[in-house]
Amino acid sequence: MHGLMDLVYVIVLGILVLAGLLTLVRLFRGPDTLDRIAALDVFVVLIIGATAVYVAFYRDGSNIPLLVAFALVAFVGSATAARLAERREWHR
Repeated sequence: MHGLMDLVYVIVLGILVLAGLLTLVRLFRGPDTLDRIAALDVFVVLIIGATAVYVAFYRDGSNIPLLVAFALVAFVGSATAARLAERREWHR
């Protein structure tokens, strides 16, 4: 049973890495500021997901408050950046 769960963790991390690579492509190609902000937000969510897989794999709950704090800061940051980018586009 433990070997099956190890395989599941590896597969999930592989999918998260693939999604991260595709997100980095969107981040670098753009073409708009809001696309880049959305890509950064998705990238942060992927990092939080990978950290959650780490927590599940090692059964170490000490990182859960870090996940919650990071998710909160990421949400506030991306919402603020999107608002500023929208305001900048409106002034043009």
